[in-house]
Amino acid sequence: MNTATFSPDTDWAKMVCHLPAASLEASTAIKISQVGVQYRTVEALRNVSCVVAPGRLTGIIGPNGAGKSTLMKAMLGLIPVTGGTVLYGDRPLMEQRERVAYVPQRSQIDWTYPATVWDAVMMGRVKKTGWFRRFSTVSRRVAADALDRVGMSDYRDRPIGQLSGGQQQRVFLARALAQEAEVFCFDEPFAGIDQKTQAIIFDIFRDLADAGKTVLVVNHDLGASITHFDDLILLNTELIASGSRHEVLSQENLYRAYGGQVMFFTEAAA
Repeated sequence: MNTATFSPDTDWAKMVCHLPAASLEASTAIKISQVGVQYRTVEALRNVSCVVAPGRLTGIIGPNGAGKSTLMKAMLGLIPVTGGTVLYGDRPLMEQRERVAYVPQRSQIDWTYPATVWDAVMMGRVKKTGWFRRFSTVSRRVAADALDRVGMSDYRDRPIGQLSGGQQQRVFLARALAQEAEVFCFDEPFAGIDQKTQAIIFDIFRDLADAGKTVLVVNHDLGASITHFDDLILLNTELIASGSRHEVLSQENLYRAYGGQVMFFTEAAA
């Protein structure tokens, strides 16, 4: 197994760029083709096809019930699809979960589970270490650096259930960073968090994208935060538009997705 070493004065951008060589082979796009999902009699997604490029911060946006979280879960094989494929390289993405870090919505996590902040972050090292094996010094250092990057080192012994919403989100971001993945998927990471946490998260997302990682984020907010994204996937059961932020955020596309019910954010976003 490849390892990486860090010096105390290593900044985060350098740390990301010095991840194991295997994790830097993320030059392959995720190709989504004709994906459909149905919940009993309700069609949640219809023939969605698009590409998620590495080195770009990509947001999935759309109205409530548009299928944003459903698309992410379908990509990862967490829910069954009625058809279509999701490829990473020449293989289904769902068969390469060791290369993926996924953070679900906070409402889907059991915060009563008796784990500390440190326990939660170290869970991100299990795939590389193996079950029932002791964590290496390198794994502990990677986890400590990830915790420091999100500003939660002082809370490492705190039970996760005693944290605020923003703190909890930062801990699970640290766990994702500790995985040293190639593909990062976050489902509504900005829901119910403070501005400081939002700024920290966006800074880390940008560092990951700049290092060539694939970063995909389900985002419900069409406020000023939308300007952080390079690319967007706009859904309303079917694909409305995908591509650069400037291409997707047209009045025509937004009207098709939201039916004229959206109050548009800022002129600088489009």
